Amino acid sequence: MSITVTERDDDHKSREFRALGGRCWDVYQEGQLVGIFHTEREAHAYRASLELEVRHRHAAEF
Repeated sequence: MSITVTERDDDHKSREFRALGGRCWDVYQEGQLVGIFHTEREAHAYRASLELEVRHRHAAEF
């Protein structure tokens, strides 16, 4: 299962958000956007929770 965190580039932010100097992070699971966060810390915490959920799901299968 591929879960990645990337900083959103300026082309994918609104003009207003760019003008404020805003930064945000996207979380992708298997290439699908599953979350947008205003702090990198929140994005990585969400990634970790998704990974834990996947591990629990796999453990329940066995």
